Amino acid sequence: MLQLTYLDNNSWCIDFGESRILLDPWLVDDLVFGNLAWLFKGTRRVPKSIPDKVDLILLSQGLEDHAHPQTLKKLDRNIPVVGSPNATKVVQNLSYDRVTSLKHGERFTLNHHVEIIAVPGSPIGPFLVENGYILRDKNTGTSLYYEPHGYHSPQLKELSPIDVIITPIITISLPLLGCIIQGRETAIEVARSLQPQVMLPTAAGGDVDFHGLLTAILRSRGSLEEFQKLLEKYNLETRIIDPKPGERYKIPLQPRTIDTF
Repeated sequence: MLQLTYLDNNSWCIDFGESRILLDPWLVDDLVFGNLAWLFKGTRRVPKSIPDKVDLILLSQGLEDHAHPQTLKKLDRNIPVVGSPNATKVVQNLSYDRVTSLKHGERFTLNHHVEIIAVPGSPIGPFLVENGYILRDKNTGTSLYYEPHGYHSPQLKELSPIDVIITPIITISLPLLGCIIQGRETAIEVARSLQPQVMLPTAAGGDVDFHGLLTAILRSRGSLEEFQKLLEKYNLETRIIDPKPGERYKIPLQPRTIDTF
């Protein structure tokens, strides 16, 4: 059974049966980029406890909102970590020993039954493309796709269908710079491509307040209601779950034929 707990921002706890994965965790202290709190700072309204019995830390990017240094310092350094090459540099500098770096197309298997496939994700600057991930339970065939900035590789269609997608549904942009998080348009494209049973939005904040100069000029576009109408327009039966931070969701899925990808 697949169970998901939203921990705010891009942070998730994913339970595939008995295996627990902590994804892009920010759980303690503030979220600041490059010590520039005057530019951008995220603060929690409600403290989040660190989940127990974590089998794996999974990191999509090396930026602070995905590989949050203060949180990683609090976590047990004996927990194995899988991440993009950029993210694994962060945890190696924090003395984690069991670290696996995944390039696009590479795979890792957790506890003999959860397969993790790295796929192209978000571009960071002109030369770096971070990771998205497909997770699949080999025992049940249940599959999940995660990409936190709405950049979806055309290669994903080869892995369709995917049962659950976690990705932004609302677009966030900056004047002159354009989109920093792609939502509505790319989300409907990936839904049409992967035919998910369930979609959950990420990067929407949760129980978080944002401060700083940057927040004054951020612009958002779209809503869950608009996205639901797009799903109906394209005759997609995908269910949207708007997750409440801290609540654990048993994801209702119809069985599909097990595919080895």
